[in-house]
Amino acid sequence: MEAPKTSKKNKNQFIRFLLYLGARFDLQEGKEDELETIEYVRKNVEFKGANLWILIFAIFVASVGLNVNSTAVIIGAMLISPLMGPIMGIGMAAGINDFDLLKRSLRNLGVAVFISILTSSIYFTFTPLDNAQSELLARTEPTIWDVLIALFGGLAGIIAGSRKEKSNAIPGVAIATALMPPLCTAGYGLATMNPYYFLGAFYLFFINSVFISLSTYVIVRFMKYPKKEFMDHKQEKRVQTYITIFTILTIVPSVYLAYGIVVRSIWEEQAKTFVQNEIVYPKTQVLSSEFFYNSDPRLIKINLIGEVLPDENIESLKEKARINGFENTELQINQSGSRGTDMNVLRSDILKDLYERNEMLIQNKDEKIAILEAEVANYSQVRALGNEIAQEAKINHPSLRKFTLNRSMVSNLETNTTDTLLVAYAEFANKPTSTDTNKLLNWLKLRTKSDTVALILH
Repeated sequence: MEAPKTSKKNKNQFIRFLLYLGARFDLQEGKEDELETIEYVRKNVEFKGANLWILIFAIFVASVGLNVNSTAVIIGAMLISPLMGPIMGIGMAAGINDFDLLKRSLRNLGVAVFISILTSSIYFTFTPLDNAQSELLARTEPTIWDVLIALFGGLAGIIAGSRKEKSNAIPGVAIATALMPPLCTAGYGLATMNPYYFLGAFYLFFINSVFISLSTYVIVRFMKYPKKEFMDHKQEKRVQTYITIFTILTIVPSVYLAYGIVVRSIWEEQAKTFVQNEIVYPKTQVLSSEFFYNSDPRLIKINLIGEVLPDENIESLKEKARINGFENTELQINQSGSRGTDMNVLRSDILKDLYERNEMLIQNKDEKIAILEAEVANYSQVRALGNEIAQEAKINHPSLRKFTLNRSMVSNLETNTTDTLLVAYAEFANKPTSTDTNKLLNWLKLRTKSDTVALILH
């Protein structure tokens, strides 16, 4: 008799646990009135007046951030940007069968995209900095992570928008999904006549937009938002048909493209793992590797440096590649010093790899060179001046035997700063009086036009 009681007790505890979890994950808790949320989304759809000017200024800020490779500036621009409004409006309209809201959202999104690309194109046409930095290059091709960020970011955004107390989730979604940088990159591609950058960046923006809208649509349907009612039943059916066709035409290609991104990402990760694990030799190292998924056949290009691998090792690597699932993939191995290797290509790859590895170090190379040149000129000037001053000082102080003048770096341990100090060393045949010392020191300040001179006597 004891066993049934224990079983019933465990069952009740499990039910209570499920009820506890249900209460914890209940989206109805703290939810705003559905009509208020719909109106909130509807208001943020429109792009005119202040909203449009804010978008233009945010695009300029983001373009500057991409141009100078500043992550902080790009994040600030995304916080300013109002791009999320019409994208969430599309998902909301599809969820509640509001064809008018859908048309308004699409129209305003089109205006926003056009203005954004035009603004960034104008900026990148006239900017003197025309090199594509790493922040810009990162927006030229979507990955599986971009799809996941857009999907889960969109879910967070619409749930936050449906709360009575609005949080900072929507600006956070705008930052995480990075809607604005791809449009700026597309503008860069247009300004530099680079179709690869333009199409790749616009593709990333399209994927992000669709999956944010899809997330909004799912939550709106899940939370049973009231659908728009029509007096005319035929019109209601027609609107539902339009909405359904639009949803299918948007989602199906996006899911297909997202699937392609997932497959490509998995292949690239497997290829990287293969290179790291299989190409391990004591006197030969992988200098660089590139992966081309869209080529026919797919291509893994590896540049080696060091001792040249014999042909049997190369064939063994190709066989291992086939065993590891790279059947329709060409393994191209370039070795420094091997016959048949295009040395110009390999040399170019070496230089490219060295540049990419040191990109952060040489971003401000011109400024650093200018500073160093100024320092060298300063030291040269002081050295030349030192010889003149030594001869002049000898006339004023006949007992002077040795003299040198130089600049030294001084570290201030209290303020943790460094500065340069003009140091003079003087050696006399007879110890000078304090009057002679002060006279020499004041003359040195006047002669060198320096406020501070450290005088060392011997």
